[in-house]
Amino acid sequence: MKVLAAVVTHNRMDLLSRCLDNLLLQTRATDAILVINNASTDGTVQMLVSRGIPHITQENLGSAGGWHRAIQYAQDKFFDAVWLMDDDGYPADNALEVLVKSMTADIVCVSSVVVCEEDSRRLVFPMPKLNKRGLPCITAWPRKHSRLVDLRRFAKSDTYDFAHLFNGALISIAATRSVGNVDQSFFMSGDEVDYFFRLRTVGKVISVLNALHYHPDVSNRPYTHAKIYYYVKNSLSLNARYFDHPWLRNVMVIAAALFRTARRNGLAASASLLMGGGSGVFYKAIARGLGGEIAKDFGA
Repeated sequence: MKVLAAVVTHNRMDLLSRCLDNLLLQTRATDAILVINNASTDGTVQMLVSRGIPHITQENLGSAGGWHRAIQYAQDKFFDAVWLMDDDGYPADNALEVLVKSMTADIVCVSSVVVCEEDSRRLVFPMPKLNKRGLPCITAWPRKHSRLVDLRRFAKSDTYDFAHLFNGALISIAATRSVGNVDQSFFMSGDEVDYFFRLRTVGKVISVLNALHYHPDVSNRPYTHAKIYYYVKNSLSLNARYFDHPWLRNVMVIAAALFRTARRNGLAASASLLMGGGSGVFYKAIARGLGGEIAKDFGA
């Protein structure tokens, strides 16, 4: 299997360099490495040139535009699989080896489990419990597994039939040709969810619990208006496309946006979304999301 490791970056030179260091330490070497640089201005290009790392610089097309370009490159260069990841995380030394061994004919994507770099027992992106349709449960409590040991106990195997894509996800290029490329219209949120469900139409998409991808804790990162806007708008659209009980899930998305903003930015920032300076962005996101609109409306 010929594997391209592709990293999408924007103004995180030091974290990107750490990610590249770990790619070069893999027990199963990548066949090539490519960085998609979304218009970084922090010296990223100079660092990549000095290290001799192949890269493509483009305008900031968001995460979706980065994945799209990486997959297109892998298709054009006839790789068998592309290993996609953000710049702020990094794979365990044996991650690619474990993922490649887990890829079988009926599996189109094998993804690492994303754990907190400060405490590898914790999942950075908690895994949802799944219902009989393979969708995240609404009624289960707790609805998600936040610790790796709990996920292992619940899964009762070394794999789980769900994945948070683009943090160490190894994807079959044959599958990308079948379902098409990542939809760039999602810009910076929801592209991973959309692609997960599209890939599942042609094969299994799983997480491999023995393949770890280390990542900073993101639970306290402040939200920008752009982040809130695209999260709300794109999530509401995705609920209508792929999920059961979309209206109930819509209420949960709106509540989550307000709660997370309060936690990360403060109560005043959350209140501003409802009746202050942020309300224009917030209500526009809701209206456009309910209308199923997916597009880059403004930059990050």
